[in-house]
Amino acid sequence: MPRRARAIVWLALGLVVAAAAGVAAWAQLAHRGPQLYGFKVVAAYPHDPGAYTQGLVIEHGRLYEGTGQYGASSIRRVDLASGRVEKIHSIDREYFGEGITILGNKLYEITWKSGLAFVYDLDTFNVVQTFQYPTEGWGLTHDGEHLIMSDGTATLRFLDPMTFKSQREITVHDGDEPIAKLNELEFVEGEIWSNVWYDDRIARISPADGRVVGWIDLADIYPHSARRGDDVLNGIAYDAASRKIYVTGKNWPQLYQIDVIRR
Repeated sequence: MPRRARAIVWLALGLVVAAAAGVAAWAQLAHRGPQLYGFKVVAAYPHDPGAYTQGLVIEHGRLYEGTGQYGASSIRRVDLASGRVEKIHSIDREYFGEGITILGNKLYEITWKSGLAFVYDLDTFNVVQTFQYPTEGWGLTHDGEHLIMSDGTATLRFLDPMTFKSQREITVHDGDEPIAKLNELEFVEGEIWSNVWYDDRIARISPADGRVVGWIDLADIYPHSARRGDDVLNGIAYDAASRKIYVTGKNWPQLYQIDVIRR
């Protein structure tokens, strides 16, 4: 075989070996599964222990909260430092409030089993629009373009904020396991973060394909001995300007600013 032909053969073999090594490295990385994280409490703030937290948002440094329960559901603007409710709008007793999010100058709120979303003027809390949808409503956030909604299953829907129509869906999964009971949502630096009903972990989800890329374990943040019934972890707020993360739970007396720590 001529020298040039041998060189071409060896080059081709080298490329095949390199490609195989790359595939093997990718497979090994994928096999490792989601990254695990812990937390450190940076600060703790008062939180209304009667607030059945369903949605939590920081917008322009101000805290907004949506609460649930029939006859007690509301949206609120809350002073972060003191926990004092500055402004509140209660919804009709027939509705069970769920997740909230803020896009532009509008606050969106979904309801549990009524298939009805309310859109409020952010300053006045006056209802400016309503939408209907065919599923239950659990959590709500946005990526700057679409609203993102959970419905208690492993499915997240990306909705047109002008029509509330579904544009696409993803199934959230950890490996081959679908992750259902996705609850309160927050969009954090290109990821969807989700509470999972009755789980003290937050799932960090790829919006591209629904893959869980990380789990944040918050089991020790609020003692189980102090919780009653369904006083579970639920509520994630991200302040993009300061890159601060806040979490709380249903009927918890405190809201926590945390740092997320890789394990």
